[in-house]
Amino acid sequence: MAYKEVKRRKIYEEIADQLLDKIKSGDLSPGDKLDSVQSLAEGFNVGRSAVREALSALRAMGLVEMRQGEGTYVKHYDSLTLSQSLSTGILMNREDIIELLEVRKILETGCVASAAVKRTEEELSGIEKALMEMEKALSHHQLGENADLQFHMAITAASHNRLLGDLMNQVSQLIIDSMRETRKLSLYSEAAILEKLYKEHKEIFVAIKDSDSEKAQQAMLHHLNEVERFLLKHV
Repeated sequence: MAYKEVKRRKIYEEIADQLLDKIKSGDLSPGDKLDSVQSLAEGFNVGRSAVREALSALRAMGLVEMRQGEGTYVKHYDSLTLSQSLSTGILMNREDIIELLEVRKILETGCVASAAVKRTEEELSGIEKALMEMEKALSHHQLGENADLQFHMAITAASHNRLLGDLMNQVSQLIIDSMRETRKLSLYSEAAILEKLYKEHKEIFVAIKDSDSEKAQQAMLHHLNEVERFLLKHV
């Protein structure tokens, strides 16, 4: 009989899940103010840094907002986002992930190789703008999945291949869903992965800027392999 590996959980994960349970049960409703960091730390009998990490994870998922000088409040949210625990938030199974990433590798390595050769300066600026939005999201502890999708779609547009664009548009919703879950999981379990994702995207951009189609293709494939490895590790 096969069993899933038992993983040790960080303190802030436990705190975040308990707060999530209170939101799901209605004990905490949209607009409600959470106790102060100090009060939560005392209530959970943990350090304030663990509470701040838990609140940051919840904020990144769009469940709470931190108002300067006022405190932390529960936001109005889509009930579908609460259908699963933060630690098991991935919506797709392993087979779906493998198949989606396989499609992305086929399409996007071709797109990026073509974009490196055919892109215009205006299109390069569009790719760079999306990269800058990703960096901004990173510095503000936000997910940045929209900027991530914008980056990949800008590369597709720069490939100047209408059929590739149509194919990418057909799977774009699946792509953004997987991006969102990758970033949720990274914030919740391995926050450093967001910095790693940003660096991988920057390497792709630099290769396109240098018009190096082979390097661009390798950078894209490396990025998608890393995304696949991370997602499968957590499913």
